[in-house]
Amino acid sequence: MEFLSFLNVPLIIFLSVVMPIWILFHYMTKWKMMKKAGAGDGETVVNRQELLNLRATAVSLEDRIRALETILDAQAPNWRQK
Repeated sequence: MEFLSFLNVPLIIFLSVVMPIWILFHYMTKWKMMKKAGAGDGETVVNRQELLNLRATAVSLEDRIRALETILDAQAPNWRQK
């Protein structure tokens, strides 16, 4: 138990001083990186390849939904009214 009480003081100092400063500098760095990349107010910087991947995923999900709707239309014609 002595060992745990010995850790209380450094833990309190870390949580009350170091951690808030660490978080502050982390988000300041992120803000500067976004500003440097050209993001304005309310915008985020997204890689073009990431956008293309998201679009491809959305298209494939749309195709899956259409296929499921076709199956449901064949098996249970009144499923849309429920």
